[in-house]
Amino acid sequence: MANVTVYLTGSVAAYKGVEVVRGLQKKGHDVRVVMTESATKLVGPTTLAALTKHPVLTSLWDEKDPIPHIELADWTELAVVVPATANIIAKMANGIADDAASTTLLATAANKVVVPAMNSHMWAAPATQRNLATLKSDGVVIMEPASGRLAEGYSGKGRLPEPDEIVAFLTAQLTAKGPLAGRRVVITAGGTREPIDPVRFIGNRSSGKMGVALTQAAINAGAKVTLIVGQVSVPLPQSPRLEVISVETTEQLHAAVDKAFTDADALIMAAAVADYKPVNVADHKVKKSVEHNDWAIDLTETTDVLKTVAHAKKDGQVVIGFAAETHDLIANAQKKLQTKGADVIVANSVSGENGAFGNDQDQVTILAAGSDADKWPAMPKVQVAEKLIDLLDKKLKSGD
Repeated sequence: MANVTVYLTGSVAAYKGVEVVRGLQKKGHDVRVVMTESATKLVGPTTLAALTKHPVLTSLWDEKDPIPHIELADWTELAVVVPATANIIAKMANGIADDAASTTLLATAANKVVVPAMNSHMWAAPATQRNLATLKSDGVVIMEPASGRLAEGYSGKGRLPEPDEIVAFLTAQLTAKGPLAGRRVVITAGGTREPIDPVRFIGNRSSGKMGVALTQAAINAGAKVTLIVGQVSVPLPQSPRLEVISVETTEQLHAAVDKAFTDADALIMAAAVADYKPVNVADHKVKKSVEHNDWAIDLTETTDVLKTVAHAKKDGQVVIGFAAETHDLIANAQKKLQTKGADVIVANSVSGENGAFGNDQDQVTILAAGSDADKWPAMPKVQVAEKLIDLLDKKLKSGD
């Protein structure tokens, strides 16, 4: 069972949020509640505290705990905003954190589900639709509102779905009914580091954004994911179906991948792996001095993790690799496809200001044996990740 945080906001449908809390509890989940100030005008926090056996967070100014939002954000495995007003949707989409609810949501790395409830005109407003599109691109799941009689006395789209429908929707999110349900996927992310001495290393500019986006997309598709992660600059997802293994060097990455892939269905090698490492690693910091003003470091190749693991894969397993190149992108990626043993190579450029490293957008070309190169348009990495997970699902189902 999961740790679920329910956010009640200032919609007249807030009373239905109480029933959602009860429904989640009946499913065995541990539920905590955050309320906006407006929500407290409609539903009493004491009621929710009594039901959940947890304090209800309504303010950041708690003398007993100066950072209650961080503790709750770290505890959360699924965040549910129900009912979600146009106001809280706008705050989430634009990163505004000006009260307990919006601040805790911004600090939460776990999956989020938003269940809107508002007047039909507010729902259809271009600003609301833009904000919803932003949330979707950020990986937030939106449960569409129902059509029916509104508080204003007329009918339209914007009505909060019934509590049992919401609980069923959330249960599907928590029990993973997606296309990869029952599958195990190993994903590598970030850059590896090869030590020169205790304080220096050979590294690269990888941010880990693509590997992290792939991890979230695979989780959203229902998979159990093992994320083997090097150095990243972005928060890692949180999920009951996620195992995180931290590594530093290429050899550590190889050992972790080799072990995890043994009984997995697929491997996605999105990590930026160091190709070389120092032959000799100093056991102390090498000091700058006259003796070292022309310091030379002898390098040797690291293990080719993708090639080693892909050539040993079993029938039914799928391996997707990445080719990050600065020039001759397709030619180099084709060579990688022919020699590495991967089923798919995702080619992307890492040169120039628009290169893949560190950017939120990417433009990739998909190469697979027996198929023409498929150049995808530039798009946010979260969308690239979703399309790659769809491609992985097709590969697994086809057995190719």
